Amino acid sequence: MRRVLLFLSSFSILIGQLDNTGTITKTGTTAAQFLKIGADARGTAMGNAFTAMSGDIGSMYWNPAGLATINNMETVFVNANWIAGINFNYTAFAINLNQLGVIGFSMTNLSVPEDDVRTVAQPNGTGEFFDANDLAMNLAYAKKLTDKFSMGGNLKMVRQQIWHASSTTFAADLGALFITPFNDIRLGASLSNYGSDMQMTGRDQMFSVDPDPTNEGNVEFVNAMYETEAFPLPLIFRVGLAGEILQSERSRLSFAIDALHPNDNAEWVNLGLEYAMAETFFIRTGMTTLFRQDTEEGLTFGTGINYRLGSSSAKIKINYAYAAFGRLKNVQRLSLGCLLYTSPSPRD
Repeated sequence: MRRVLLFLSSFSILIGQLDNTGTITKTGTTAAQFLKIGADARGTAMGNAFTAMSGDIGSMYWNPAGLATINNMETVFVNANWIAGINFNYTAFAINLNQLGVIGFSMTNLSVPEDDVRTVAQPNGTGEFFDANDLAMNLAYAKKLTDKFSMGGNLKMVRQQIWHASSTTFAADLGALFITPFNDIRLGASLSNYGSDMQMTGRDQMFSVDPDPTNEGNVEFVNAMYETEAFPLPLIFRVGLAGEILQSERSRLSFAIDALHPNDNAEWVNLGLEYAMAETFFIRTGMTTLFRQDTEEGLTFGTGINYRLGSSSAKIKINYAYAAFGRLKNVQRLSLGCLLYTSPSPRD
């Protein structure tokens, strides 16, 4: 009987341990969380399911291999009021160099408005102000290796700053895009933010200390510094499928499905749809973070318009995206872009 009870007790402990380890997601264990914010309005309106979509400058963020399919010069600027009054800005530029491939540049900035420096002794403020800024500067390159297969990559500098403390590191993205023989359904994959850890340093962490307060006559003050812990970047592996449900000369309905595996959370799935009327007017919707517990994200939708400037080869691209964030309300993005054809016979 004792053996039976001991076995049942050990079995219940083992099941409990398995259940506990199954729920560990490492949430909150990475730095530079702003790198996980979807950059462009088109991709975020489609539920962040953009890994296998191509032919758009927004691919620079989701999967740099998608840049290889653009045959023009394109630029975009995105502004959004992020959660809790934080300001988000993203700008990007890309140009097709024909046989040399496509090169691009982007810059992401997340900034917090200035606020009063408060201490226990001066809870109403010391007269000083502090702020916080995140910055990522990115250089991209993509090339078609065949008419069905493309590869691309990003090299980026990542910097975080809080008042007088900061940290800088470098990271890389790598992506691939393949057009399958099955109704030209696209298969994409990307690895984002592979780089070294980030550790904050600065004069805010400096202080003076007496190394031996019990004895007199020695060195009374030694300059020292608090050592902060180093945290890795938010590494994300994406795999996506995209294709057309219907396509004609005047209309197109595309679908996109992404599966994501991050190093600081559980896996999830994103879904997206895009309906295009004459490749001029667009309606988009999607669902993000499906199958992930304790998420505030969900439904997304948006619209867009590509407007040609008279008889010129330039188009103005305006896109809007709405993303629901549950108790955190919502985030809205507006992007303004310009597309200048460099090919004598552009595809509208």
